[in-house]
Amino acid sequence: MSTGVSAPPPVVDLHRASFGHQGRPVVTDVDLTIAPGQVVAVLGPNGSGKTTLVTGLLGLSDHLGGTVEVLGTPLARLRDRTRIGYVPQRHTLSGGVRATVAEIVATGLLATRPWWRPAGQGDREAVRRALETVGLADRARFDVDTLSGGQQRRVLIARALVAGPEVLVMDEPTAGVDEASQVVLAGVLRRLATSGTTMLVVTHELGALRGTVDRVLAVDAGHLSFDGTPQEYAVHQAERARAAGREDA
Repeated sequence: MSTGVSAPPPVVDLHRASFGHQGRPVVTDVDLTIAPGQVVAVLGPNGSGKTTLVTGLLGLSDHLGGTVEVLGTPLARLRDRTRIGYVPQRHTLSGGVRATVAEIVATGLLATRPWWRPAGQGDREAVRRALETVGLADRARFDVDTLSGGQQRRVLIARALVAGPEVLVMDEPTAGVDEASQVVLAGVLRRLATSGTTMLVVTHELGALRGTVDRVLAVDAGHLSFDGTPQEYAVHQAERARAAGREDA
């Protein structure tokens, strides 16, 4: 019996989608639907197209073909980009200018208000909540340059979260940080997953995200080569390894 309540649209809905740079396709013919609340890992070797795929959803790489809808809206008509939070892999948090952790996180709110309106109490409260989410509330007044690499990565996550996005896209969030920091970052991602945040996480490996990711996409040579659960991906990798072993024999 219908309740009269329609299901929310997919967070991402791609049909034969292609993305690239300067008119050159990098990833092509992608069919993909991601439902709200899913935590999706996007795997693949360097140059495979995995980052181009997810940045295409942000308008940071060129949409060259097919249909792309994000949050129920064709990508070209998605005006409120604060609905998507983005955590880049490479970053310079302060750009050579001294800034506190709270000031960096607050820059994530600049697109949510007119340029002439100063930050208010609501903005400061949003910064506080975002820092609490990533476990850095006690570092709000610290100079960001005094933080470790793992802590700076968490500042980037807080900056992406502060505007209350509906989906979070992260590019290699655990890369380049030590094992202890990876454990802390994984805990942050688990809390976000538990809260129902939809996430797309570009990564080289699943180790630090085990228990958080519920779906794996593999990109190889510009094409989506696998889509399934982490358990199915482990079987897929084992079969590939056996096949490679037979070819080498």
